[in-house]
Amino acid sequence: MTNSIKSFILQKCYSVNPFSLQGDGWFQQSQSGILKISCIINFYGRLDLLSGILHSLADQKYPHNQFEVILVEDQGGTDAGEAFCKSFTDRLNIVYRPLDKHFGKMGYSRNFGLAQAQGRYVLFLDDDTVILQKNFLMHLEHVFNSKPKADALLPLGKASYALWPEKYDFHDSHFPTSRCTAYRHSVLKELGGFISSFVGQEDVEFVIRFTLKRKVALNLPKMEYFHPPLLVPNLKKPMAVGISFARLRKRYSALFLWMVALNCSRHAPLLLSPKRHHSEMGRFGFGFMLGFVKAWLNPKAQGKYGT
Repeated sequence: MTNSIKSFILQKCYSVNPFSLQGDGWFQQSQSGILKISCIINFYGRLDLLSGILHSLADQKYPHNQFEVILVEDQGGTDAGEAFCKSFTDRLNIVYRPLDKHFGKMGYSRNFGLAQAQGRYVLFLDDDTVILQKNFLMHLEHVFNSKPKADALLPLGKASYALWPEKYDFHDSHFPTSRCTAYRHSVLKELGGFISSFVGQEDVEFVIRFTLKRKVALNLPKMEYFHPPLLVPNLKKPMAVGISFARLRKRYSALFLWMVALNCSRHAPLLLSPKRHHSEMGRFGFGFMLGFVKAWLNPKAQGKYGT
């Protein structure tokens, strides 16, 4: 199903029973626009992986006084994490912030980082994302300036499989997740950022509201990044995500929410496929629906898989 068809169906279902499209992020009044770009990275541990994206940003052919790198460390931060981040202060405009509460909630963690952002444009990155193009940030700013109707930019994602002996290289090329997606700060503010209670896939939920608000995302095939492919070793993560979505029953209409849940779990039958990328997608879809149904039947159900 193409994105345009999905968008059409979402809009039609939403028009039957509309609901608030506001997240619960918080924003400082005069902060946006002081810098051109804010790069936000949420992490905990995995400093060897974090090193890759920080080196990628330090090598950018872009004025370093025009962009910042906001590093949000979960679990209240660690001495090792803070020291590592600050070791890049001679090469990058680093803002290190230990997460203050709601540990393990990626929605809150994203909002926490976003609240610090001073850039006109916000680039969300994962700690295991790698950018090899040294003009990446320069091109990002150029496209935003030359395409005033673009609310978000979706670079081309490729699978980095150096960590996986099986060389599993499947990757969704243009998928609007926080592994590497840029937004206008004004659009993030208009939509209220993320839903703080989300354990994971808070970016997917945001894109639903982004779409319903009829915002425009532009695919950029010449801007590339690398990210590990989808790996689902167990059902903990997909179940936690399903539980997070089920809790949207206080925001979404029941019909709309079930439609979203069915779409998110649509790959469940692929669990039995012999192809690696199919089975990984199937495991996620199956776990998602298990978590969703569990929380639908028991609103007090908990889901946690770490950071």
